[in-house]
Amino acid sequence: MLSLCLLAACGRGVPTGAPVVVAGDSVMAWNRSQGASVADQLQARLGVEVGDVSLPLARVTGGRGPLNIPAQLEGLRTDWVVLNGGANDLSTCDCTNCDGVLNTLISEDGRGGAIPALVADLRARGARVIWADYYTSPRYAGTACAATYEQLETRLERMAARDAGVTLVDMDDVFRPDDPTLFARDRVHPSPRGSARIAGLIAPVVVGR
Repeated sequence: MLSLCLLAACGRGVPTGAPVVVAGDSVMAWNRSQGASVADQLQARLGVEVGDVSLPLARVTGGRGPLNIPAQLEGLRTDWVVLNGGANDLSTCDCTNCDGVLNTLISEDGRGGAIPALVADLRARGARVIWADYYTSPRYAGTACAATYEQLETRLERMAARDAGVTLVDMDDVFRPDDPTLFARDRVHPSPRGSARIAGLIAPVVVGR
């Protein structure tokens, strides 16, 4: 845990009045120690303060304190929340037997589960929500896990389609699993260039609203 926190530079936090806050797991937090996380690069693109409460190992369900993504955002009021999540929840099941975990995260129709509940809570607090769906990493490309993440994406699409204040962005739009420059040495997390790609995907959504 300590080594992961050092890689991510734990606890960047939320500047007072920041109009954008990034939350979620290690995909968002990676490269923070280099000043090159998604939040760092989003701040540079937008020219406004961007808070960051994301942490490695964070889960949508379970996890204590800031390792629980809803807890990262508890009581927060801001204009925009950018977040991801679910991979660490899905790591608890075999990729060919994840229906139970998927249903806990988000129901097949996109209406029920922990993710829609979190998004509804953020919307009730007045935030617009950008949910960043996972890219396919080299480590998992072509494996049975890909189908599970496709199901998650389909359910997230159904959730987002019901609320104009919720935008789903697909990191696969700007990632290729055969491009090693986009990934860290573990072939899972983004390199600084990969984090820049994610920020570049998100920034136009914020600017365009």
